[in-house]
Amino acid sequence: MKEIIFSLPQEALGTASSVVLLGDFNDWDLDKAILLKKGKDGIWKAAVKLKPGHTYEYRFLLDDGRWVNDWAATAYVHKHHFGIDNSVITIGEDTVVAKEPAKAASARAKAPAKKAAKAPAKPARSTGGKIAEIIKNDLTKIEGVGPAIAKLLEKENIHSFKDLSKATAKKLKEILDAAGSKFAMHNPKSWPKQAKLAAAEKWEELKALQDELIGGK
Repeated sequence: MKEIIFSLPQEALGTASSVVLLGDFNDWDLDKAILLKKGKDGIWKAAVKLKPGHTYEYRFLLDDGRWVNDWAATAYVHKHHFGIDNSVITIGEDTVVAKEPAKAASARAKAPAKKAAKAPAKPARSTGGKIAEIIKNDLTKIEGVGPAIAKLLEKENIHSFKDLSKATAKKLKEILDAAGSKFAMHNPKSWPKQAKLAAAEKWEELKALQDELIGGK
């Protein structure tokens, strides 16, 4: 078993005062929820022992009823039935800890959050350490890309930061124009550049660039 450190920055909690971890490893059972503790550095953390060679889906549940994803997750998997994204981690033989989020990550870097009215429905479990659905990055981390635009991009097989970084501004504008006036007003010129930084996990550089942008322009 490998000890993995799951973590979440204080910014992700907002007005919430506590957070627990739920996932495949505890059957998404609230009675088995793992409580994160806040460190002196302001990062909330929990250590969990997981079996190498397996892939797990997980999310964080705040005490105000909101769900948030791991800001530093290496991938996300979309659960079409529930209309949400789950964070994903694969435990390799050499894995020691899960990556901690950059302290400088802005609020724009938050993964999708959903308010839960009841305990989470258990997602389809992965088998053999593999995920049957498309693994993608959270494209809403790109300034100017909202959930609706992210879905448009997914329909064009743009699922990850790498995919987006390779797309031309012209191609992106064609996608937006084809979706109607509501989307045509957006300017995707900076999206490939932002995506390239995100793909390289250069979060501080991405934040600096985003601070200079207005609506992704």
